[in-house]
Amino acid sequence: MVHVIILAIIEGLTEFLPVSSTGHMIIASSAMGIASDPFIKLFTIAIQLGAILSVVVLYFKRFFQSTRFYFKLLVAFIPAAVFGFLLSDAIDKLLESALTVGITLFLGGIVLLFVDKWFNKPLINKEEDITFPIALKIGFFQCLAMIPGMSRSASTIIGGMTQKLSRTAAAEFSFFLAVPTMFAATGKKLLDYYKDGHTFTGEEMKFMLVGNVVAFIVALLAIRTFISFLERKGFRLFGWYRIVVGGIIIALYLSGHNLEVI
Repeated sequence: MVHVIILAIIEGLTEFLPVSSTGHMIIASSAMGIASDPFIKLFTIAIQLGAILSVVVLYFKRFFQSTRFYFKLLVAFIPAAVFGFLLSDAIDKLLESALTVGITLFLGGIVLLFVDKWFNKPLINKEEDITFPIALKIGFFQCLAMIPGMSRSASTIIGGMTQKLSRTAAAEFSFFLAVPTMFAATGKKLLDYYKDGHTFTGEEMKFMLVGNVVAFIVALLAIRTFISFLERKGFRLFGWYRIVVGGIIIALYLSGHNLEVI
């Protein structure tokens, strides 16, 4: 249960930050020696549902404004659905690699140091002005997050900013897109889990419930804080954070540590 709560807090804090929630959970589960457990692999995906539900609660009215909103999310979701299906096995293998997380955290951090300067003339400040072609392009950027450590949030927010969205508009659309994406990812993981002959024990079901509740509560607090910080400060601090964490992981690997069982 201690492992469950630690992973759920990490998920809630990092799901909507451009630092990779999956990457942080891989690092944490590796440090606790449980990264290769089949249930943990499922758990780190499934508890993202709890965090995603916080988006529905915080932006409840936005989810019931128009059917056009849902079609835009569907268009943006399609690339991840296609590539996720085609690359499922390769993605699963990467989910045990803390070194992959270190490299992608480091490289992504460098990008975040400059992204505010690169895209500093936004033309779109609200979701209603996002067109279907723009939604599709953001969806392709989301596919980068299939590599652990890239961060779904960072990929889609930067993707939005390349299409002239403001930081806030890009972040909010990233939050909205997380809902269908993570529902689909969790459904796929659950199906694969059962196909492989696994079933939930009573204790594992309790772990799932507690993990999702904790992730939901922590994410509620994290979203508001992130939006406020992003409007005032931008991405630079997150870039330095990624560089430091990624650099530490890479240094551990080069010094001979086995990062799969830290």
